[in-house]
Amino acid sequence: VDLPWNKSTVDLHDLKRSKEILDDDHYELNKAKDRILEFLAVRKLKATIKGPILCFSGPPGVGKTSLGKSIAKAMGREYFRVALGGVKDEAEIRGHRRTYVGAMPGKIIQALRQCKTNNPVIVLDEIDKMASDQRGDPSSAMLEVLDPEQNASFRDNYLNVDFDLSKVLFIATANVVENIPAPLRDRMEMIYIPGYTENDKLLITKKHLINRQMEANGITAENIEFTDEGIKYLIGGYTREAGLRNLEREVGSVCRKVAKKVVLGEANFVQVNEKTVPELLGPVRFMREDKQLEASVGVVQGLAWTQAGGEVLLIEALKMKGKGSMMLTGQLGDVMKESAHAAMSYAKAHQEELGIDQEMFEKYDIHVHLPAGAIPKDGPSAGITLTTALVSLLTGTPVRNDIAMTGEVTLQGRVLPVGGIREKCLAALNLGITTVIIPLACQKDLEDIPQVFKDKMNFIMVENLDEVFAVAFDKTDRFANKKTSAQKQQKKSAHKSAAA
Repeated sequence: VDLPWNKSTVDLHDLKRSKEILDDDHYELNKAKDRILEFLAVRKLKATIKGPILCFSGPPGVGKTSLGKSIAKAMGREYFRVALGGVKDEAEIRGHRRTYVGAMPGKIIQALRQCKTNNPVIVLDEIDKMASDQRGDPSSAMLEVLDPEQNASFRDNYLNVDFDLSKVLFIATANVVENIPAPLRDRMEMIYIPGYTENDKLLITKKHLINRQMEANGITAENIEFTDEGIKYLIGGYTREAGLRNLEREVGSVCRKVAKKVVLGEANFVQVNEKTVPELLGPVRFMREDKQLEASVGVVQGLAWTQAGGEVLLIEALKMKGKGSMMLTGQLGDVMKESAHAAMSYAKAHQEELGIDQEMFEKYDIHVHLPAGAIPKDGPSAGITLTTALVSLLTGTPVRNDIAMTGEVTLQGRVLPVGGIREKCLAALNLGITTVIIPLACQKDLEDIPQVFKDKMNFIMVENLDEVFAVAFDKTDRFANKKTSAQKQQKKSAHKSAAA
C-alpha cells in the first residue's frame, strides 16, 4: 500500500533551464548531456515514453554518479542511488518470498518506496562490481529490471504482484564495461565518459574545486589566491589520474595548510603559485618524461593510453654483435611482443626495398626496450612505433624528434585504427610535440579534441608503413630511390585492393 502505484512527478520540459543546470554542475560531458536533453524533448512531444537505460562508463572520479544527481535536478525528478558493489544475493534485487523469516523487498522496490514516486532517477552505482555465489546471480536478476520490454511488469518476490518500472529513468555506472555480463550490457545504452585533460582540470578547479574546499576548510578569498600557474603545477606534479578525486584532495590539503598558517599568525594571505606549492605540499611526486632533444637512430616517440590519460612513450632499439636474435624488455604484454615480432618480420621481408644489409639479421642481436621498466605495458597501438624504431636502427637513419605516432601494424604494412586518440594527442601537445601520426581510420576520433588544441597540432593520417617512413625519417630520399617502377605499380594495386 505504501508504494507509489500512481504517483508521478511532472517533468520539467524547459530544455534551456535543464541545459543550464547540467552545464553549471559539470564541465564538458557533452554526449551524456545531449542524450538527456533528447529524452526531455521527446517527453515533451509524447507523454508516454519508456525511460531509457543509460550506462555511464569511464575511469574513477570523472563525475558519473554526480551526473545522475544533476540529471534528476534538471528533470525535476526524485533521485535515489543504489550501491551494487559487492551485491551477491539475487534476493537483494528481486526480494525474498514472504514465507522467509526477516523477508524484505528488493533494492529497487525499496528505492521506489522511499522516493514516493513511480518515475524517479535511480542510479545503479558500480554495476560492474556485482558478484555471484551460491545464493544466485544478481546480474541475471537485473536483466528484468533493465529491459525496457520487460520491466513494465517487474515482479518482486515480496510483493508478488507486477509493478511498472518503465517510467523510471535508470542510470548505471561502471569503470570497466568488459566486467558487465554481455546480456546485461546489451540492454543498456553505453555512454563513455573520458578522463579530463589538464586544461579541463584547470577550468574545473577554478570553477568548482577551489570554492568547495575553501568553504570546507573555513578560509576565504582574503586568505588564499590560486594562480593558473600554481594550479597547473599542482595538476602536473602531484596528481596522475583521469578523474578529479586526488586533485580535490590536494587542493584541500593546500587550503588546510593555509588555514593553519592563518590561525598560528604566520601569514594572513598566501598566493598559491609555482614557488609556494612545493613549500606547502613538499617535493613534486610525479616527474614527466621530457621529449627527445635531437633526432636519434632507433629511438621513437610513441603514444600510449592509460587509465590516467595519455602518455608519450619512448621506444628504444639497440644492436650489438651476435647471431640475429631479438630481445624485448620493459614489462611488455603478449600483444606488444607480437607487434615487435610482426615489425621484425616486415623489416626482413622488405630488406631490399628499405636498403637493409643482410648482415644485420645474421651478425647482430637486437634489443628493444620500453622505459619505464617497472610499468606493465600492453596493446597493439605501438605497432608502427616499433616498426619505425627497428627500420631506423637497421638502416642507420635517425627519426625526427618533433614527431610522435600511434597505430597497429599488419604484416602487409597496413596501419590499423587504435583507441584513445584524444588522450594520446593531448599528451603529445603537453610535451610540446605538435606533429602526430595516426591511422587514417581514426580521423573520426579527432572530433573529440577541442578546436583550441586542434588548431595547434598537425595530424598526419597514414594507411601504410611507407607513408609513416616518409614522414618520420630525416633522410627519406634513400628509401624513394630504392623502389623500382614495378614495385611502385605492385604497391598501388595492393593499396587499391586493401581499400576495396
